[in-house]
Amino acid sequence: MQPLVILGTGVLAEELFDLIDEIPGFEVAAFIENLDRERCSQTLEGLPILWIDELDALCETHLAVSGISTTNRWSYIEEAASHGARFATLVHPLARVSRRATLGPGCFIGPGCIVSTHATLGAHVFLNRGATVGHHTRIDDCVTLQPRANVAGLVHIEQRTYIGMSATVIERRHIGAGCLVGAGSLVVKDLPAHVQAMGVPARITKENIEYK
Repeated sequence: MQPLVILGTGVLAEELFDLIDEIPGFEVAAFIENLDRERCSQTLEGLPILWIDELDALCETHLAVSGISTTNRWSYIEEAASHGARFATLVHPLARVSRRATLGPGCFIGPGCIVSTHATLGAHVFLNRGATVGHHTRIDDCVTLQPRANVAGLVHIEQRTYIGMSATVIERRHIGAGCLVGAGSLVVKDLPAHVQAMGVPARITKENIEYK
């Protein structure tokens, strides 16, 4: 069994713990905290909560995965990497990932997800339950697809974009870095970087937004 640590101690970290329990060959050993040292006096799901500095002693034997769904998880990932963390790529057994797709380090593909042929996912992409990625689509680092988000073929989504629950992106669209697509929205036109888009069809409702 490959021991894992989960970065984060929130409710998503608890959900990942439950899902990883169903992935053969991996076992969660601890959760990692980097904000509140008092959390380290507690346990989560019966496992220890360790302070970020304790990763130094674990990096040779343990892999890590982010337990944070916001695209701002990148700063935590970088901090963990500075302590020598290596990252697992995890695919739930109820997901379907094409053998011709490429997944970067730190990706998590949840149950019911589909990643089609020649799709390319960058590092630390998070696909929540039932999200789908079409053929020849490129999704860059630290993008989040929430449950049942549907991204069609030949799409490019740039880094640290957040696609809300049940949102749809039609084929051959381009979404810039740091965008937020609201739940249930339908993206039929390209989106520039750092905008919020909502509705059917999706329209830009805010500009110059920060990473979610």
